[in-house]
Amino acid sequence: MIDKQNIILEFMKDENYSPMKAKEIAMILGVPKKEYNKFSEILKSLEEDFKIVKNKKNRYRLIGENYKEGIYRKNQKGFGFVKIENQEDEIYISKENSLNALNGDKVLVEIVEEKNKIKNAEGKIKKIIKRERDTVVGTFQKSENFGFVVPDDRSFGTDIFISKNNFGKARNGHKVLVQITKYPERGKNAEGNIIEVLGSPNQAGVDMLSLIKEYKLPSTFPEQVVEEAKKYGDKIDEKDIPNRIDCREHIIFTIDGEDAKDLDDAVRVIKLENGNYRLDVHIADVSYYVREGSLLDKEAQIRGTSIYMLNRVIPMLPRELSNGICSLNAGEDRFTLSCSMEIDIKGKTVSAEVYKGIINVKERMNYHDVQKILDKSDKQVLKKYEKHIEAFELMKELALILKNKRLEQGYLNLDIPESKIELDKEGFAINVGKYETSFSNEIIEQFMLSANEAIAEKFYWLEAPFIYRVHEDPDIDRVNDLNKFLFNYGLKIKIANDKVYPTEVSKILQEIKGKEEERVISTLILRTLKLAKYESENKGHFGIASKYYCHFTSPIRRYPDLFIHRVISKYLEENYVVDENFIEEFREKAEQRAASSSEREKVATKVERDSEDLKKAEFMQNKIGEEYEGIVSSVTQFGIFVELENTVEGLIRFESLGNDYFIYDEERKRLIGERTNKIYKIGDKVKIRVISANKILRQIDFEIIL
Repeated sequence: MIDKQNIILEFMKDENYSPMKAKEIAMILGVPKKEYNKFSEILKSLEEDFKIVKNKKNRYRLIGENYKEGIYRKNQKGFGFVKIENQEDEIYISKENSLNALNGDKVLVEIVEEKNKIKNAEGKIKKIIKRERDTVVGTFQKSENFGFVVPDDRSFGTDIFISKNNFGKARNGHKVLVQITKYPERGKNAEGNIIEVLGSPNQAGVDMLSLIKEYKLPSTFPEQVVEEAKKYGDKIDEKDIPNRIDCREHIIFTIDGEDAKDLDDAVRVIKLENGNYRLDVHIADVSYYVREGSLLDKEAQIRGTSIYMLNRVIPMLPRELSNGICSLNAGEDRFTLSCSMEIDIKGKTVSAEVYKGIINVKERMNYHDVQKILDKSDKQVLKKYEKHIEAFELMKELALILKNKRLEQGYLNLDIPESKIELDKEGFAINVGKYETSFSNEIIEQFMLSANEAIAEKFYWLEAPFIYRVHEDPDIDRVNDLNKFLFNYGLKIKIANDKVYPTEVSKILQEIKGKEEERVISTLILRTLKLAKYESENKGHFGIASKYYCHFTSPIRRYPDLFIHRVISKYLEENYVVDENFIEEFREKAEQRAASSSEREKVATKVERDSEDLKKAEFMQNKIGEEYEGIVSSVTQFGIFVELENTVEGLIRFESLGNDYFIYDEERKRLIGERTNKIYKIGDKVKIRVISANKILRQIDFEIIL
């Protein structure tokens, strides 16, 4: 069957082929009369699979450029958009043309109207290739003979009908997990069975459990995987020490957050006789324990990354490794993959050496204490670490040199504060504010950037199979759109020869530093940039203004780091003379694992953002009626988003903007009152009142105070 399909497809691919009827194709291909019916069935199956299409004159041709595969993103109002891979603009899908596709489904779309200056291309979904979900988390609403589950994701597109026999032990208002048994069609709802009752929405921990179930996160490790981790124990295998460079006498530090348990990087800085600096970055040698093809490795591939949900972590590796033998705990001998760099007084890396090491961390430091040492603000801390003060001052000296050099090159110092959400013992939000960082955080960031760049450059020139961290240049049209907004502030990102250089963006960021508009402009620049991702091909990193960049420094929590550690170890073990079979095999693996790691990273980002939004809404639930000042962070067709000083963001819908009809000016991203000419634009200061907060919808609504 497949062979015969391929014969037909190859025939139609011929440049001399013009659309033909079934009998004409059969005649040319020499199909016997007695096999014509089978031949017709093959044509029909190719048509159903949307590999070929029949025109109004019953003539067949291959599917053309007007058919695309993509991911459907559904709006609560019924319409949606299809995102095509590596394509900036999305295809608009009306409700009538959605074919009952649900949010996240992979679909085949036919372009029925091309893009123009006014609107996006419009399409019609012809086939649902793959359903994104077969389970849904939602709230159970019970009646006497049947019930419905209202999905937490309101963009999902349908409530799910539950027959009385499939209620299970669910009670009205419970959060539940539903198995979909029938997808929506012809205006009918989806149908399903309740397979797990998660509990009451207000019960401690149910909100985070709901997210875990919604995204199908692997919250526990299979027993065999844990057993494989346990067999390594908590002490290194001394038989491997002779194969490593012994750095145990060096004064090495870890610097992390106070609550961190998986410590995968340690540092040391010394001054050389020639006036240069030596920076040692020691990274946990996770690949020594997580071997290619092992159960641990397969599980790590599935997870791709650790996910941080405020007070809960979904780790990539079992804690027996991540908090144990792989963690660079103070006072313990640990195996590392290390990068030592000689850096001159201008911040240039003169040389870099990578090697397998063994270290024993002298002090487990946290950011707060290091900053107190640098500021000389706490006598008790200064006394405790008296013998190491010079070492930390040297780190600060080098970090400043590195940062200034990067800023000159165009490094984008986007100072957008992260949210710090405090939870009580039960896991309920009790405070939301900005996460305060200090220069001690910057020290580690600069050192890790240097190691990542050095490793990426070295293995690029070796033409090794590798995974790079890629951040491509921004789209010119999007930069032009941003410039229309920047014009209001007398700013402009210069474009030369249809290319944007990081230095031009960096100049804008430095110019707005400390000004009122800094937060808004920084956020808009971030939205204009493309997303960073993992690729097997080096394409440079725009945001860091670097030609070579990879993720080398966090193998406990990121799979790409673990993968390249394996490649590096192989090159070290073989003295850089590596077998071609290994190179060919790992090139293919690098491509596959870069793609899967990028996908898992997207999931992790969504989960982490959702967990924050959920807790922010929970925190604001008892702030209804309270008034705050905020800044307009976004303007849309349905209202404006306002961000408060504590990083909480809420929506002011048109009806909550006063007694006026507002027109949306898309080009300038602003609203204009038809009667009053009142303008709301990004960056405006406004006074608001909280009118609602819904943790299930992860949504907060404000109204304007005139």
